[in-house]
Amino acid sequence: MTDVRAYILLKVSSGSERETCKTMGTHSSISLVSMIFGEYDILAEVQAEDLQKLDSVIDRIRTISSVTFTSTLVVGREYKSNGKLVELEKSQSGS
Repeated sequence: MTDVRAYILLKVSSGSERETCKTMGTHSSISLVSMIFGEYDILAEVQAEDLQKLDSVIDRIRTISSVTFTSTLVVGREYKSNGKLVELEKSQSGS
């Protein structure tokens, strides 16, 4: 089980969205890659053992020539996963 999960929003060169998604999809730490509409072009979900490994994955993504901008959102606490509510420990939920 991984300890760190993050979502990365990417802006890429116009017309390179599909090829960038394919390239990112080959990385084992990237669990989801989606082309999206709006301010950003791609959404990726990354799972890593720790922040140092997350940083390494982000560095690798930034070396893709079509990537022009990234914004990383690290998950602090998960409440619903795979369509199911996540059980929280009583000390965390305030009960």
